[in-house]
Amino acid sequence: MVFFILEKVICWRHCHIPTSDEHPHSFAFMNLIGDAFHNFIDGMIIAGTFLVSIPLGISTALAVAFHEIPQEIGDFGVLVHGGFSRFKALLVNFASALTAVVGALVVLALNVKIEAVTSFLVPFTAGGFIYIASSDLMPEMKKDIQPLNSLVQILFLLFGLGIMLSLVIFE
Repeated sequence: MVFFILEKVICWRHCHIPTSDEHPHSFAFMNLIGDAFHNFIDGMIIAGTFLVSIPLGISTALAVAFHEIPQEIGDFGVLVHGGFSRFKALLVNFASALTAVVGALVVLALNVKIEAVTSFLVPFTAGGFIYIASSDLMPEMKKDIQPLNSLVQILFLLFGLGIMLSLVIFE
């Protein structure tokens, strides 16, 4: 519900002023703010899973790293397309990434005060991933009905499930 409400509350604003170094478009700022929240939550997730167990924390950190690398490259492109200079895009993208450290510190501080923080954080994380997969990823995958692309999608889904299963087995 939290993720659904966040999607409903965030508004899109259309701008008619041409993009320039002095006037980046609002979608670039929205991307930056969204990425900062995303990274903050990633930091919370990583810290929370390390509190549950070291192997779970390592596997979560690796999963986050594997999805963050291409995402941050894409975010950089969005920022440049939105009017930021390359240097400024790199700088603000890095600042946005640092919110992961803040998220981790928040969880570690909360854990000192609330010992059961992981009993809330882990199910919240799982629910968030299920929401994202069911509301965004699966509908996009269903749009492409080319047989070869469908086969590739199925193979990568099975590959991902295999990785998760191996993490459970070796944990």
